[in-house]
Amino acid sequence: MKPAGYPLEPAHLWEHFYQITRIPRPSKQESAVRQYAIDLASRGGHAWRMDAAGNLAVTIAASAGRADRPGVIIQNHLDMVTVKTSDKEHDFTRQPLSLKVADGWLQADRTTLGADNGVGCAAALALMTDTSATHPPLQLLFTVDEETGLGGALNLDPALLSGSLMLNLDTEDWNELFVGCAGAGGWELSRSFPMEQPPAAVEHWELSLKGLAGGHSGIQIHQQLGNAIKLLGQCLADVPGVQLARLEAGVAHNVIPREGALAFACPVGGGARLQERLPQLREQWLGYLPAADAGLEIALQPAAFDQVLAPADTRLLLDLIALFPHGAQAYNLVQSAELVDLSCNFARLSLQGGELTLVCSFRFFNEAQSLPLQQQVLGLARVFGLDHTPVVAYPGWQPDFSSPLLARACALHQQLFGAPPAVKAIHAGLECGILKGKKPELDILSFGPTIRGAHSPTERLQIDTVAPFWLFLTTLLDQL
Repeated sequence: MKPAGYPLEPAHLWEHFYQITRIPRPSKQESAVRQYAIDLASRGGHAWRMDAAGNLAVTIAASAGRADRPGVIIQNHLDMVTVKTSDKEHDFTRQPLSLKVADGWLQADRTTLGADNGVGCAAALALMTDTSATHPPLQLLFTVDEETGLGGALNLDPALLSGSLMLNLDTEDWNELFVGCAGAGGWELSRSFPMEQPPAAVEHWELSLKGLAGGHSGIQIHQQLGNAIKLLGQCLADVPGVQLARLEAGVAHNVIPREGALAFACPVGGGARLQERLPQLREQWLGYLPAADAGLEIALQPAAFDQVLAPADTRLLLDLIALFPHGAQAYNLVQSAELVDLSCNFARLSLQGGELTLVCSFRFFNEAQSLPLQQQVLGLARVFGLDHTPVVAYPGWQPDFSSPLLARACALHQQLFGAPPAVKAIHAGLECGILKGKKPELDILSFGPTIRGAHSPTERLQIDTVAPFWLFLTTLLDQL
């Protein structure tokens, strides 16, 4: 059931978005939502093709009198990030999202909303079903597996692409047009530690941390949001004789870690001393963390386990956590207050049964600028005896400020809304760079309505930006 206050206009877009939220669509599990698009295409008599990677392209004939105009690709990805709070019971593989409207925003109940990139998909589907929209020949391109490393775009069959212009609807700030995006790389690092029985006269504890905002490791990395892995490591830094049993924090390479827990043994009295320090640590952290992290909670309670790391290996792991890079590493020299040039996300750490796995990713505009950061991470891997495997790699999209498509879009924005748009590049991975590599003649532009908290349970879509977004999209297509 739609929540009270669910938006009504533009009707086709909002109806398709609602239906998308009813369909589970984690990365690599997009078949059901893809079938929803195929069924709509088939009912409308539109041809469609799918490549071996699972990417879908639907062909929409031009409106009357526009068949001779250049073809336009409308590009979005079908999958969504699946993150929830620890107190929320939700199975993203089979359950629909529970929506709510509050203070002008649409969001889900303690889970990601999937407006990234579901609202763009809904707009594309609305172009298929809303006969009032006039346009040149269209190709609606729906890629898969974007959120785990742009796998669908990387493996897309270039023969699927037809059109010389492309509109990507996967950015998250209305009144802004994007003409460039960051590239990325990353690793999974691992090693094994021997486990041993804890000494007889020790305490067993579990420390949990939750309530951080988390969020998108690209577009929010400059906000200096708390990293649960780093903060958990700081909690144990001064506990004498500590021995880790397990640690689990973070969910994915492109999500800033928002919660986690660890179990440890320590000499008698160590838990009480840590318990006394936790309120002080929280106060210290909130003294410099952003307001979005004000919900931070830390809890210490007795635990049961029978295997731990040796004290020396525990210290080694805590030192690794302290030394590992995280956050914005360099800012753009022209837009230093707005655009990060280089960043690293210390995304996930798991220690279970002595098996350590660490996941990190980095983003860049100029790959050469990322080389010292890459050397730093690989140097840490050598010093700490970690095996490393690349897990994320895709090119950036170099800005083209002389783009004819950009010029037309800027003029239209001024005409419709009485002000020029901001023209930017985004410190996040879009599929535009990959697709331009497959079809170099593409002239590409990216825009979308306002989304906040993407990749986190606070993800929300600003309702009053959707109608102007739709007006801009349909008017631009009418003029192309």
